[in-house]
Amino acid sequence: MTLRKPDETRHDWTVAEIEALFELPFNDLLFCAARVHRQHFRPNEVQVSTLMSIKTGACPEDCKYCPQSGHYNTGLSKEKLQEIEQVLAQAKAAKAAGASRFCMGAAWRSPTAKDMPAVLTMVREVKALGLETCMTLGMLQDDQAEALAEAGLDYYNHNLDTSPDYYGDIITTRTYADRLNTLSRVRQAGMKICSGGIIGMGEQRRDRSGLLQQLAQMKPHPESVPINQLVKVEGTPLENADDLDPIDFVRTIAVARILMPASHVRLSAGRESMDESTQALAFMAGANSIFYGDKLLTTDNPDIDRDKALFAKLGIVPEHRAEPSPGPVGGPSVPRSEPLFYDAMAN
Repeated sequence: MTLRKPDETRHDWTVAEIEALFELPFNDLLFCAARVHRQHFRPNEVQVSTLMSIKTGACPEDCKYCPQSGHYNTGLSKEKLQEIEQVLAQAKAAKAAGASRFCMGAAWRSPTAKDMPAVLTMVREVKALGLETCMTLGMLQDDQAEALAEAGLDYYNHNLDTSPDYYGDIITTRTYADRLNTLSRVRQAGMKICSGGIIGMGEQRRDRSGLLQQLAQMKPHPESVPINQLVKVEGTPLENADDLDPIDFVRTIAVARILMPASHVRLSAGRESMDESTQALAFMAGANSIFYGDKLLTTDNPDIDRDKALFAKLGIVPEHRAEPSPGPVGGPSVPRSEPLFYDAMAN
């Protein structure tokens, strides 16, 4: 089959086309993804976020990968919603460490009416610090999405996790349509979408293609696409899942970059177990966002010093928020005070 231009922004990718990308020789796939990446972003800048659990444990959902599910015994204690002062202290520390976005997650099926006022205050106060704001609170109703947007929330995270076909093997308490409906409400309320998935849960390559197809057919594409590698937690049904081949992980990053050229593709959960070479390949393949800090909700993440050392070794710098000049049509603006590295190569 003949693929259309890989750097064309599309919403009509077929699973067969996506599988064909996965089948490309690894070097060709990385070259293609890097080319797309350089047309939309500065290749050596990575957006840095920090994630904080604002309410931990006892989630009623049965997601087989999640240590916060109340269905499994993982030794995680239930905690109530954090005080606003605690959240602000963490946000200030994150900004001082170089983060430009502060993400807040609560282990809920959906937010309760009594907790919404505190959640909205958190959004306003964190945003007042000059940070981008992101939250993941479970499913939303129209009025909740609108209230979050009015409070100034920039991004709402709600992952699809896997393909529609494999979804029922991972979660039974919430449907795929439930997830898509929440994302639709987020978009209609005017917020940006952060949505991706998890690989290494026993799915097949076709499932990875199906997940990416679901994300790539959204109009517009999610502004942020986290690609998570399963973190195996004792007590969850997936604690003994087979290890994921690092090359398969990098392939998924590369295909995500090609399908959603103007999105930030986040090298997300699972980095703690990745060596520097795997992370370097992921950045080459188009990953340009990470979580900074030694904890992702309840699982480990590389500490800041380790990430700073890796950035220095690779010549990567944190992406800074700025007022840019107009960029590519359909994509984010790119500051043009100096030519993109890809432009320099082409001249």
